[in-house]
Amino acid sequence: MQDAPGATPAAPNSGPLHVLHRVEDGLIGLLLVALIVLAATQIVARLLFNAGWPWLDPLSRVLVVWTALLGALAAVREDRHISLDIASVFLRGPLRRVARAATLLLASGISATLAWYGWRLVQLDHESGSMIFGNVPAWQAELCLPVVFGLMALRFFLRALVARPASTP
Repeated sequence: MQDAPGATPAAPNSGPLHVLHRVEDGLIGLLLVALIVLAATQIVARLLFNAGWPWLDPLSRVLVVWTALLGALAAVREDRHISLDIASVFLRGPLRRVARAATLLLASGISATLAWYGWRLVQLDHESGSMIFGNVPAWQAELCLPVVFGLMALRFFLRALVARPASTP
């Protein structure tokens, strides 16, 4: 069976990539469950006991960022990320493929830049010793920035190498 134009080939059901995809999906699910449990716990503690844990709100914010970025990484993996590709409407054939590759390379460059600045932020906060809550250093909470944006840059780049035109709306 042939894929639809612009569709990405299905990932194999075995091998290292499949394992990586399962780990990513499992981590996203785990973070979502943790967010729900922590938020519910905080609500119950505030309503029933008029108390709460001061570290729970900052932890929840960190988990939201991690979940959102891992979700964005999964969207790039599945070619379901946000894109403004007006060229696919007007171009056909090889020009359309070149435009798609150029768009993906631009997205890769932007993601790589964000990874670089995310890494600089991690370094600065590591050197400053700032804490996000309790005894948790801020740089540990920020590690998702260079890691996820670096992986997004890699995925966009690899997709650009085998770019096929995106399907038209």
